[in-house]
Formats: sequence, C-alpha cells, structure tokens
Amino acid sequence: MINQKWSTVINICVISGILLLIPSLGFTEPTVESNAIAIDTIWTLIAAFLVFFMQAGFAMVESGFTRAKNAGNIVMKNLMDFSAGTLVYWAVGFGLMFGVGNGFFGQTGFFLSGGFEHLGLEIPIAAFWIFQAVFAATAATIVSGAMAERTNFTGYLIYSIVITGIIYPLVGHWTWGGGWLDQLGFVDFAGSTIVHSVGGWAALAGAIVLGPRLGKYNDDGSINALPGHNLLMAALGVFILWLGWFGFNPGSTIAGTDLSIAAIAVTTNLSAAAGATLAMVTSWIKYGKADVSMTLNGALAGLVGVTAGAADVTNPIGIYSNNIL
Repeated sequence: MINQKWSTVINICVISGILLLIPSLGFTEPTVESNAIAIDTIWTLIAAFLVFFMQAGFAMVESGFTRAKNAGNIVMKNLMDFSAGTLVYWAVGFGLMFGVGNGFFGQTGFFLSGGFEHLGLEIPIAAFWIFQAVFAATAATIVSGAMAERTNFTGYLIYSIVITGIIYPLVGHWTWGGGWLDQLGFVDFAGSTIVHSVGGWAALAGAIVLGPRLGKYNDDGSINALPGHNLLMAALGVFILWLGWFGFNPGSTIAGTDLSIAAIAVTTNLSAAAGATLAMVTSWIKYGKADVSMTLNGALAGLVGVTAGAADVTNPIGIYSNNIL
C-alpha cells in the first residue's frame, strides 16, 4: 500500500516537471497565423495526393480504351513517366520553373536547394514542390494515350525525362514562374495551357511522327474500329480523374483558408457534367444512340476546358458555352 502511494506521488511529480519544462523547450501556443499556415499546408498536400491518384486514372483510361495485349506497356509507361519524371523535376525542372532567373527560365533552385523567398510562399517549400511535381507528371502522361500501341518504351522514357525536366518547366516559368507571358497578363489558373496544352501538343507531335496504329485504315482510306478491351476499366479511370480534378483545380489555390475552393469545386464539377452530357447528346444525334466512350471523353474534355478559368468562370451559361465550343 505504501509503495502504491509513493508511486502515485512520483508519477505526479514527473508529469508536473514535464509540464513545467515545456515552455523552456521552445513550444509556443498556436496562433491564428500558424493555424492558417497549417491548414493551407494540409490542403495543398491533400490536393497533391488527389492529383497523384490521377496517374491511376490515366493508366486505367488508356488501358481500357486499347487492346489487352498492350496493357502491360501502358501501365509501365504511366508508372515510369511519374517515377523518372519526379527525379528529373526535382533535380532540374523545378529550378527552371520557379528559380530566380529571367523571363524565359529560372537559374536557381536546382535539387530543391537555395532559397525560394521570391515566391512569397507561406507553406513549406516541400509542400509546394510535391504539388508541382504531380502536375509535371500529369503533363507527361497525357502523351501516353495519344501514342498508345505504337510507341517504343525506351523512346517514351526519354521523352518523359525531356518534358518533365525541360519543356514543361520552361512553359511553366513563362507563366507561373513570373516569366514573359505572365508579364503580358496571361492567366492560366490551374493549367489548361501549362499542363494539358503542353501535353497535348507533345502528343500531337508524337502522333504525327508515328502515324496511325497498324490496321486502323484500309487502302481506300476507310476506318477500321479498334475497340478497347475493357470499357468498365476505362469508365472507372474517368471517375478517378474526375475525383483528381478536385485536387487539380481547387488545390491550385494552395490555401485551404481560401474559401473560393468551394466555388472552384462547383465550377469544376459542372463543367465535367456539361461535357459528358453534351458529348452524349452529340453522339446520340450522330449515331442514333448514346456512345459510352465519347460520353466518358466528353467529361474529360469539360474538365480540361475549365481548368484555366476555374477560379473566374462561375456563370453556368459560361460553363455550358465553353463545353459547346
């Protein structure tokens, strides 16, 4: 009984001592400002994780819309354009995009070293970097679908390194890095041009060089359908991409304390819904029935189209007009 009493007294003394030592260890009470930074950091990281999950969406869409024999190649390309792209973006791309430099490219910040005070960030640079890295990977993986079933893996890997390490960072510096386009007043809130257009133009160049898939066209120019092997997989991929876009667009505020993220999410969702609906109606009129693949791609088109102005386009009429065009 006596031992139990002394044990209780000792425990109380130890806890009291620890509580008394806390102020001397440098712990401070949270403030409104520190809480805001914490919320912004957490929001940016969650958005980055959502955008990263889009890699799975791209892999499923591309694999589902192509033939089964190419599934392994597509999965490997989506895996490695993110893996190799992440490394080269850390080493070179981020510095070219956000480093101190001129109107065309950054000249500091390679290997995520040095100071980034010129960016005026309140969140940690590591949180900002991971958010930008998943964007770079998205630009790279767009090309995979356009050149599916006819691209050498080694050549694609080299392309991924070039676009994430040089091409995408340069275009990004011109706008988000304070370069010459930004100085002219160019606005691209979340990357319709910087991410999707860069990936799209690279995809077009690759498709022109490679030409169509073998067996796509007959000698007389008529078209042969090459249906994908798993429509359900493609549909699930589209839903994953739709979900990821809620990190892509609202996340571009890099501020969870910015309440405009709610309106941006609504605009993003309306645009995807309008794109899917209009694509379905178009296919119904043209083919006499609603086409699933066109409807799924319509949702993606709506998402891509609204990305640049997601923070500014709030009128539903503007959203519908954007999708019609």
